[in-house]
Amino acid sequence: MPQYFGSFIEGDPFIHYSVSHLIMLLITVLVIILMYAYKRASESFQWGRLVLALLLILSEGSLHYWYFANGIFSPVDTLPLELCSISALLCIIMLLTKSYRIYEIVFFWGLGGATQALLTPVLDFPYPYFRFFQFFITHIAIVLACLYMTWIKGYRPTMRSVWKSFGWLQILALCVFAVNKWVGANYMFLSHKPHYPTLLDLLGPYPGYIIWLELIALGVFFLLYAPFGIQNWLGKKKRITSRLISK
Repeated sequence: MPQYFGSFIEGDPFIHYSVSHLIMLLITVLVIILMYAYKRASESFQWGRLVLALLLILSEGSLHYWYFANGIFSPVDTLPLELCSISALLCIIMLLTKSYRIYEIVFFWGLGGATQALLTPVLDFPYPYFRFFQFFITHIAIVLACLYMTWIKGYRPTMRSVWKSFGWLQILALCVFAVNKWVGANYMFLSHKPHYPTLLDLLGPYPGYIIWLELIALGVFFLLYAPFGIQNWLGKKKRITSRLISK
């Protein structure tokens, strides 16, 4: 088993939608369903907030220990500057402090980014390597953290939250772009496309694909907000109808 904690892969690398990948996706769906099914038992779920925070702390902490233990830490590859890494850190703070301001941002960054990462992982290590489990635990926990604060704590994003989250994403992208130029990295794919085939290949050459990524991100944010927007619209319509009937 010790070889599974190393930085070298014996055998085939991770394959998208292999049996192990599908099992992790199934686990994700089942946990989400269970959380939603028992969301009304909020008192029983108060400990869940701290469990999720601890899970993210241990997962992200163990990843960076793994980098150092295997001698592969590098500012070019291993800084926590990918969107999901930053979302994980924000989720930890959100869960521990119950901050609504952070929730407004990480609801969109976390759900949008982590869901995409779970469906199309940028991952080399297959089951049962440490990195395989760490990757899926972190991204599943990000999704659950956002849903926990929504379903259990009752937080709700607003239309203002959509633009606030998108605005902070621009600031983050500028900061990451500056770091990329400084250390010669490609965090958030802001310097060039990956050297392996990805969906980015459909978005045109650099730097034009970054504009498309911005538009896609904004579209995903609006899609995530849509259920709340529709709920607000229906509630407003119902209140207006009730007032008209009462007259």
